[in-house]
Amino acid sequence: MTQTLTLRRPDDWHLHLRDGAMMQAVLPHTAAHFGRAIIMPNLVPPVVTGAQAAAYKDRILAALPKGSAFTPLMTLYLTEDTDPGDVASAYASGLINAVKLYPAGATTNSASGVSRFENVRPTLEKMAEIGLPLCVHGEVTDHDIDIFDREAVFIDRVLDPIRKATPDLKVVMEHITTKNAVDYARAQGPNLGATITTHHLVINRNHILAGGIKPHYYCLPVAKREEHRLALRDAATSGETRFFLGTDSAPHTDANKLLPCGCAGCFTAPNTMSILAQVFEDEDKLGHLEGFTSLHGPAFYGLAANTDTITLTKGDVIVYPGHVATDEGPVTVFDPGYPLHWRVT
Repeated sequence: MTQTLTLRRPDDWHLHLRDGAMMQAVLPHTAAHFGRAIIMPNLVPPVVTGAQAAAYKDRILAALPKGSAFTPLMTLYLTEDTDPGDVASAYASGLINAVKLYPAGATTNSASGVSRFENVRPTLEKMAEIGLPLCVHGEVTDHDIDIFDREAVFIDRVLDPIRKATPDLKVVMEHITTKNAVDYARAQGPNLGATITTHHLVINRNHILAGGIKPHYYCLPVAKREEHRLALRDAATSGETRFFLGTDSAPHTDANKLLPCGCAGCFTAPNTMSILAQVFEDEDKLGHLEGFTSLHGPAFYGLAANTDTITLTKGDVIVYPGHVATDEGPVTVFDPGYPLHWRVT
């Protein structure tokens, strides 16, 4: 029996588009299903000023398929030299929708991130004053902290002190991966939201390590124990408005994923909506899918939901391409490990 589900067009509140040839290849996969996306600024060099964000936005718009109505929502990369005035000006002009905090060395292209958090306090205070959200990659990078504990330690050592020092600051805990983060988010007020990725709803750390290393499941923050994956699924499908979709779709060529020190990231843009429909159906929560993908994120960012819709149809098994070709080399599409039956029609 065919089933259909119509949703407001979804948005992606955490997306990596890269630049150049890679962007040309991956952007159409997001633009096909999503109305908007928060674009990550961790290019080389990073997008740290309003002028750089404007130039990057122009490149994205130029790369869109003809007739696409997709809107990139730009961000600035927070550094210890960020000018609060430039941030405020970029926000007032409508150019940016958030500022991104990367602890130095936390993930791909994060070397320019923050090491001394007291040095960014003037920018955070200005952001709180004007209502500009801070998107946080929530991991400490201390070598003495186990990689599976870095999110929980970040909440205690960094995030909670920042929020107590600047209580009016709107904060998005991005790509949360632990029950600790779910519990913390649920205990906070309305100026804290949390994004959850598609792949962290599907994989736990066994998928990466058991039976041989699976580099295409390696991401940062790294997937955790099964109890944490289940907590994320509960949060995502709960209908609670503080949780919304940020895919963290992060394309890398296979050559860069398969190095002895391979890149972190899962490329989920082509099949995210199919996977999410399956996850929500498995949890008997299909009625909450629209909130997670299409309503909660805009509400947190103070934007209207998209007015157009997409329709998902359940039928025969969908076979997605295993790779997306780019001029830099093939990029592997995330494989959830089970058949997908929901397609965007």
